[in-house]
Amino acid sequence: MSERSLPAHIEAALQGNLTDSAGRPWAGRDLSGEKNPLHRFEDDDGACDPGYACAIAGLRQGRVDEPAIISALAAARVFIPVVAQLGAASDGVESLPADKEADMVLATLRAPDGRLALPVFSTTDALEHWHPQARPVAVYAARAALAAVAEQADLMVVDPGADLTFVVRRPAVWALARQQEWVPAYQDPQLAELITPLVDAEPALRAMMISAGSGVSSRTSAGDILPGGGAGPELRLAITLVPGLSAAGVQAITARLRASLQSERAFVERVDSLEITVSG
Repeated sequence: MSERSLPAHIEAALQGNLTDSAGRPWAGRDLSGEKNPLHRFEDDDGACDPGYACAIAGLRQGRVDEPAIISALAAARVFIPVVAQLGAASDGVESLPADKEADMVLATLRAPDGRLALPVFSTTDALEHWHPQARPVAVYAARAALAAVAEQADLMVVDPGADLTFVVRRPAVWALARQQEWVPAYQDPQLAELITPLVDAEPALRAMMISAGSGVSSRTSAGDILPGGGAGPELRLAITLVPGLSAAGVQAITARLRASLQSERAFVERVDSLEITVSG
């Protein structure tokens, strides 16, 4: 398999982060030692990053939630799969377009809802199991997120096909890329302030409540349910309507509410997916 370079825009994303999270450039600073932020993982043995492994163990035991996983990923080394450009593969892996000088491309996935997703792996063994012909490229998860954003991939999927697959949603992908803390929509104290005026605009609405959606949890291959990493709706908006409305009336209200929420930029930036439940 050729070792030629990736397309320039992907390479730029992976080689990004020329400054730290405070905006200070790495250039001219002493980058020696184990804390080198540009460490190239020369002696990497392909094992799971210890911080991420600890966080996942906590998720399995019910001791941590999704934000703890994303926080661990922020400092974790992961592997992204690079494959020879052979067009769409029969196993569902799609190749991103490459420039004329490149014959290696970043492998991507299509989520069930049609969105583009970047697969990343905690170990080389997990990557090899998923795609034996892929070449692992070690990067910090923040740089993988930059590559995902550069390719307009809304999701990152950690260890697809493994015992535990963790889906990193769009707002969390952006937070990783920006090196910012991520707060899930269902824990965001500012979200109610954004939603309340839109709900108040509907006179038939009597009350509303936001909570974690039905798709937050994930399931291991053994059937164990974990409190995070799922691919379904992350946020539930439960609304109570005045009694006596027709089915068409209820449908019209929920459609207007969805349209109002989708037009609110701050809401869209914070929320990846929404489900609305109705009572009354």
